[in-house]
Amino acid sequence: MADAPTQTPEPPTRSRPSGREPLALPHVDVRRKRPPVLSFLLRMETLRRASRMASLLALDFVGLFAALWMALMVKAVIRNGEWAWHATFAEARHTIAFAYLVTALLFARSSLYAERAQRPGLSRIVGSLFQTTVVALIFALINGEQYSSYYIFYGTLVFAIAIIGVLRWAYEHVTGALLRAAGYRRRAVLVGSGRHIEDVAHALTDEVHAPVEMVGFISLTPRPDNGLRSLGRIEQLAEVLDAYRVQEVIIADPDFPQERAVELVDTCHRRGVTVRVAPSTMEILVQRAEFVPGASVPLFELRPPVFDGFDYVLKRTFDLAVSCVLLILLSPVLALSALLVKLSSRGPVIYRSYRPGIGGEPFACFKFRTMFTDADQRQADLESLNEATGPLFKIRRDPRLTPVGRVLRRWSIDELPQLLNVVRGEMSLVGPRPLPERDFQQLEEWHKKRYLVLPGLTGLWQVSGRSELDFDDLVRLDFLYLERWSVGLDLAILLKTVPAVLSKRGAF
Repeated sequence: MADAPTQTPEPPTRSRPSGREPLALPHVDVRRKRPPVLSFLLRMETLRRASRMASLLALDFVGLFAALWMALMVKAVIRNGEWAWHATFAEARHTIAFAYLVTALLFARSSLYAERAQRPGLSRIVGSLFQTTVVALIFALINGEQYSSYYIFYGTLVFAIAIIGVLRWAYEHVTGALLRAAGYRRRAVLVGSGRHIEDVAHALTDEVHAPVEMVGFISLTPRPDNGLRSLGRIEQLAEVLDAYRVQEVIIADPDFPQERAVELVDTCHRRGVTVRVAPSTMEILVQRAEFVPGASVPLFELRPPVFDGFDYVLKRTFDLAVSCVLLILLSPVLALSALLVKLSSRGPVIYRSYRPGIGGEPFACFKFRTMFTDADQRQADLESLNEATGPLFKIRRDPRLTPVGRVLRRWSIDELPQLLNVVRGEMSLVGPRPLPERDFQQLEEWHKKRYLVLPGLTGLWQVSGRSELDFDDLVRLDFLYLERWSVGLDLAILLKTVPAVLSKRGAF
């Protein structure tokens, strides 16, 4: 007969400020054998994870094989003028094994097979595929392979980014829709104080990647009025987690006390609850900290986030190549817009807005003119109507806009002439947006770190809410971009700018 499980005594309970008795929990030895029902559920969880990984691996295989086959097909058409279906298919079959192995390993290293809430987006996919291309090229050269051109490597990379990116996007949206239809939500609780809770809750409301059910918030201070359900004080966290079956706790306060954080994490982890933190400015900066050896006190140096050396060459080459291609592709739109501006109102077609650039040096930022010629003189009279926070100046129904200008602004077409600024080296395709002189003069000193690099035609502002975000949050997005920069991130922001513009969210 099997021994009966050992019963562990329950700890004595302590009174809480609320006057209610907390739910008593036994001390649990995590090494003990699990009950049959729990084991079954864990097996189901393992099956779900295995299904997720199998489906993503299969999707990536299909995408990579299609990219390789398409690159070979284009090469055959250009070189021989024929669609060599069978020959290119056979060559793709011969090459796919090694390419797929490297891709799968690098994707796994980048957490691209993790669960929904932890899977990164397009920028990590682009970065991993670029690494795969480099590894495959080095392996081929070491093996003594000879190539008349290296098209097969960069051609496959371009097609793989497009195909795997689209397949992954479709997978996230289809599975997300199925999960929402089945009623799946991550049950989350926010912990913090003041407006930080409201800001994070607002940002998570429209999350498609992993649907969130915001159960409510637990406050460190007297209850803030933020429109969310108050679940009590921080001392009642354990009771809240048990009563509401919470799966995730999000710390939404950059000033959260350290001693409280240690206790909170321990309380959550003992109940299998995930803890996540909305980053503060300091946490973003620490990502770049480098240890300084030889000091009597351990020190970490925060280097300035400037693009120099190989990073500068890579980013500048990317900017030049992409901006020239975009100028050619968008030339009909540019010509039509210029004609409409010219015919609709008096004044120049191109408006030169002198704005501080890198290091605060002013430059002429090109835009299609969207306002009447006396707009600058009338701005002082409209200050009381400003709807933006911080130094920004924004009015949804600005009376200075021309009818054509209103349309151009709504679709961000007025910004397209800044591609010329990129070619001239005054701007980058992606980076912190340049602010008008009026806004620049109202910046705080910590805001001006964003002027250590070239301003951008688009940035994280444009793909993360645009004019709907608080100004300090926009600056923190700039900081995050500077710390995490890569060519993959630039490409991901450019691709995400298109749906952000088409949705017209926060554009005015």
